[in-house]
Amino acid sequence: MAELNTGGKKATPRVDMTPMVDLMFLLVTFFILTTSLSTPQAMDIVKPDKEDKLPENRLELKASKTMTILLGKKDKVAWYMGEAGKSAPTIESVSQIDKAIIANRKTADASGVSGDFVVLVKPTSGSTFSNFVDIMDDLEILKVKVRQIDDENILDNEKQAMKEQGIL
Repeated sequence: MAELNTGGKKATPRVDMTPMVDLMFLLVTFFILTTSLSTPQAMDIVKPDKEDKLPENRLELKASKTMTILLGKKDKVAWYMGEAGKSAPTIESVSQIDKAIIANRKTADASGVSGDFVVLVKPTSGSTFSNFVDIMDDLEILKVKVRQIDDENILDNEKQAMKEQGIL
């Protein structure tokens, strides 16, 4: 804002900030309009219908290429390869399961059996949603193509093994 100095006294010089504020608003408006807001990314999780029991829609799993992960409480998981009850599950923390997935996939791929490496994730009543999300993120990062979620068919011997370890 300009001032008219009519007095005989010499006034002290003042800096007018109005143009600076105008420029600031123009820059802020420019940056807001030219940036794109990031949208949250969601992972698609698909579970089959309960009525969908047709044999042609079922995936045949090979025991040597199937890893089952049971989510328990206290940020622990129990995992095993192959069929339930054939081997004792290994208990690990959720943060360490990615190493087991990598090692088991390498072993399964080296076995010479055809087919994809499959991971079954079975959350239990003691598990947390955070642990489930962490496991699904790990599977996405490790590019495990075939993964299934089964929270309804937890076998008795799986429950028993988890109870013995205190994570069910």
